[in-house]
Amino acid sequence: MNPKAGMGTGAEAAVDMSNKSAMEQAGKQVVRGEARPAFLNRCQPKMTYSGHPIREVPWTLPYWTSSLCPECGKVIRARKYAEGKTVYMEKECEEHGYFRELISPDVDFYMQMFTFRFGDNRGFTNPTHLAEKDGECPENCGVCNMHHSHTCMSNIDLTNRCDMRCPVCFANANAMGYITEPSVDQVRAMLQTLRDRKPVPCKAIQFSGGEPTIHPNFIEIVKMAKEMGFGQIQIATNGKNMSDLDFARQCKEAGLNSLYLQFDGVTKDIYRKTRAEDVIETKMQCVEVCRKVGLRIVLVPTVIRGINDHQVGAITQFAIDNSDVITGISFQPVCFTGRIAEKDRMEQRYTITHLALDIDEQTRGIMPKANWFGLGATQPLSRLSEALSGTPAFFVSCHPDCGGGGYLFINPEDRKEVKALTDFFDLRAALVDLQHLADKLSERRRRSWYKALQTVGLARSADLMGGARALRILRKHFKASKAPTGLTFKRLLGVMDGYKDTKRGREANAERTFSYNTIFVAGMHFQDKYNYDTERTRRCVIHQSAPDGKMYPFCTYNSGPYYREQVEEKMQTTKISEYKENGNPHASANRDKRFPADPSLPKIEVKDYGVGESSSRKFHIPDNYGCCSTAKG
Repeated sequence: MNPKAGMGTGAEAAVDMSNKSAMEQAGKQVVRGEARPAFLNRCQPKMTYSGHPIREVPWTLPYWTSSLCPECGKVIRARKYAEGKTVYMEKECEEHGYFRELISPDVDFYMQMFTFRFGDNRGFTNPTHLAEKDGECPENCGVCNMHHSHTCMSNIDLTNRCDMRCPVCFANANAMGYITEPSVDQVRAMLQTLRDRKPVPCKAIQFSGGEPTIHPNFIEIVKMAKEMGFGQIQIATNGKNMSDLDFARQCKEAGLNSLYLQFDGVTKDIYRKTRAEDVIETKMQCVEVCRKVGLRIVLVPTVIRGINDHQVGAITQFAIDNSDVITGISFQPVCFTGRIAEKDRMEQRYTITHLALDIDEQTRGIMPKANWFGLGATQPLSRLSEALSGTPAFFVSCHPDCGGGGYLFINPEDRKEVKALTDFFDLRAALVDLQHLADKLSERRRRSWYKALQTVGLARSADLMGGARALRILRKHFKASKAPTGLTFKRLLGVMDGYKDTKRGREANAERTFSYNTIFVAGMHFQDKYNYDTERTRRCVIHQSAPDGKMYPFCTYNSGPYYREQVEEKMQTTKISEYKENGNPHASANRDKRFPADPSLPKIEVKDYGVGESSSRKFHIPDNYGCCSTAKG
């Protein structure tokens, strides 16, 4: 393997590769997972749409990439390798020395996720920014022509104010000293930036912050996003304002679809540690309100090793118990935002592998590690859609290290029978078969006979035949005898359709509408300067649309280089000392707000999930911790 592969100009000078170097002293054995599939010879692109070379991520360990020096932020060479059962990243800065970081404690699981993939995408035909000729990723970032992926979900920060003071958050106005809160017109411009991207405009938006619901024009902004064609509108929220039934109903009517709800555990003590408040009753009330008004919820636990990692199974069970309103869990291991010694990092680092193994153990196999797939494993469905329609499709093409997950199916009648998708459906084989079908159908579209059918308007019949072949593949891999009660093949198709149509999937008449309760249990491990991999950054599918007119990959805006701070300071609205807030009950000044439960809602009870509660109120979150969306360099 070429150790210089994929490196940009200037990286060689940044690393001392003399005999005194600590690099390449360990982890020299070659580790393989899935073999590289032959179909990638046809569909792995060589260049982005805007002309930058694409280096395919290698299929074995060790391999070379680029990273950041945790001290100075300079782009330097890095190497990922296995030593025994553990996967590490190592790198060396000429000025600041050698660094080693834990990537995964189980190389077998890591390779299971790492090598089941289907190639890259080609980014944008009209990126918001062009890289400098001799520039390196992530220098001078702004979703440039180097970027390999289009936007699957975008964040827009509506404010950096918040109505909580979470110890793991460093991005609110209390810390920064100024307010950055875009006007309605500025938000419209940020939304338009997303809609203008080609060849696939963004259709899914998440409003974040700070706490987005405290923006004085929040309802108006949600309506505007709906009118501009965003089919999925979500908010990243602590749930306080959304526990107000009237406010939540207004949000639903304006076009809001779902909540990305901060949810760190099922006992009060966890929130006293991670959020500095007893807010679990508010979380429960928020769940009941969303159930009442018809909003969906994705739980978002920030996981800190030694604090709440013992509750990842209980959180999963809570989601199962409320699967009529909760559709997913996005576990987000905490990242390091300041200097921390290697010994402390190794003890405190919590990875996607830790998460998958802990959930498997704590749920007693309900969510087995075999049910985990990289987030990009759905690509064959996108390639099939492109082959049938002839137009570019929504395409998840993130790096396999970004995260993964799997689906649980819950009997909607009693919510007690739970089965992992892989218990009754051979997902791996089905995805490979669909990829081969997509290749054949794509080739067919280039044939003269197909073009002749298009000319006379008969190509649709051929496309329908291709769709029928896809259904046969899905049916072949569906094991009806092992499926949960009531899940017929037709209902499985209904579930798949429900992923596209947000109005389906949780209806009271589920049997007649062919829906079924499902939860996507997933983890996303955002980067910090210690584990930063520029190959991940170039493949990011979660983009920040910022008020400076650019778009940024999540892990350049919120961690690593941390462009958020630069943009917010440049685009600040006012100094925090000069900000005057109205008396709105949903405002950030009302930090201790508790909205009374509506009489129409069930009585809120926190179920005992058997994890216990610590009576101690004393705990200090280290300054080098930061939650995923607010990590500060």
